[in-house]
Amino acid sequence: MPRLTEIGSRDATAQAELVRRKEVEPAELVEAAIERIERVNPQLNAVVTPMFDEARRAAREPIPDGPFRGVPFLLKDLLAAYAGVPMSWGSRLLRSYVPMRDSELVRRYKRAGLIVLGKTNTPEFGILPTTEPRLFGATRNPWNKERITGGSSGGSAAAVAAGMVPAAHGNDGGGSIRIPASCCGIFGLKPTRARNPLGPDIGDIMGGLVAEHALTRSVRDSAALLDATAGPDLGDPYWAPPPARPFAEEVGRDPGRLRIAFTAKAPTGAAIDLECVKAVREAANLCAELGHEVEEDFPKIDGERFSKSFIDIWASGNASMLEVVAKLGVKLDTDAIEPLSWALYEKGKKVSGADYLVAQGVLQSMARDAARFMQKFDLLLTPTLAEPPLPLGWFEQPPENPLQALDRAAAFVPFTPIANATGQPAMSVPLHWTSDGLPVGTHFIARFGDEATLFRLAAQLEAVRPWRDRWPPTVSKGDC
Repeated sequence: MPRLTEIGSRDATAQAELVRRKEVEPAELVEAAIERIERVNPQLNAVVTPMFDEARRAAREPIPDGPFRGVPFLLKDLLAAYAGVPMSWGSRLLRSYVPMRDSELVRRYKRAGLIVLGKTNTPEFGILPTTEPRLFGATRNPWNKERITGGSSGGSAAAVAAGMVPAAHGNDGGGSIRIPASCCGIFGLKPTRARNPLGPDIGDIMGGLVAEHALTRSVRDSAALLDATAGPDLGDPYWAPPPARPFAEEVGRDPGRLRIAFTAKAPTGAAIDLECVKAVREAANLCAELGHEVEEDFPKIDGERFSKSFIDIWASGNASMLEVVAKLGVKLDTDAIEPLSWALYEKGKKVSGADYLVAQGVLQSMARDAARFMQKFDLLLTPTLAEPPLPLGWFEQPPENPLQALDRAAAFVPFTPIANATGQPAMSVPLHWTSDGLPVGTHFIARFGDEATLFRLAAQLEAVRPWRDRWPPTVSKGDC
């Protein structure tokens, strides 16, 4: 039997296999993960709501015989409701909110056998690409504790990168899985729109911009987790096309000769750091060496029109969410809401119904253009971000102009929101590190409904440029 101190370096699939072979008990996995969290989390502030008593109780009770039976897991403190456990959405406004029922996604995680050990940090309402909420304070990057983890799934990404758990829940409305995956040097996939459910309390969010999934160290964990959770819930407004076979079976399958378009130029005109350009060009060359057909190309996108439409929908979504909170009897106290969230609320209230539908039409037109472009290509390769992980405090919200933080965010993430607007699946793959040891993700977008091609290529890249044994300096492999 492997020593429990070594188990944290194994992915979720390997940990589940140890349980199946009866080499370890679920309670042992849980205790080992709790010990890692207690030891590492004080450095990073990734886990903000421990659920250790709940996890120990779940490990003692009968666990569903799913693919991840007994494996420790974390939930982002946003959207994934766990009955009886606070869910603040990163806001002081909702710090006392306790959902009374599980979300459908959490039910599916439980059926898969996962044991939830706690909730992870997120920026207020998931707005910013950094995890520095005033409620819980900043989450620090395991590769450099003075740098951001990205957001909004930054707490989950930091926890996985530091080996607290092998995988953790995240969601993505403009890059919120892929951004922190890039900043923390792990794998992050945003699935096709409606691949995973948002219910029972929500049908869709912001016109379909938001998708649920996870951050993982290995490609096979991401695929198997998606198999465990994918599929429509009763009454969903729409659903993604069913896959040809389980996603886990795509891992290791020959991707064939893929046609890959690439660019390092942002459609919004944002400046791209040379390290991010280098990461894309290295990835393009690697794909060519693997036998794929690589060509510099990019769909025509009016960056200014896209940005305005995206922000109109985002601001409207923020305003509608706060209006729902108000109808539940929660006073919208400006002292309990961060300046940017309040500014977006006020901006969103000024977006008329006609304005919203115009913005939605712009993004839907863009999705059709992207689908036509993707008839020629299997994948589109871009930087995940415009820069390596930035210093903490970069997205500070000045009281006189809090929306300045949003302008900085747009410059930092000019590529990831495209896949949210079109509904296409996309992934950030950790293939590059800067000379001073900061991870830089590489971003691939596939055709609508085609996660299979992403998993095939990701597994191929993982095999020739493995990253699973690469650990940040704040936590050695032995610490796991």
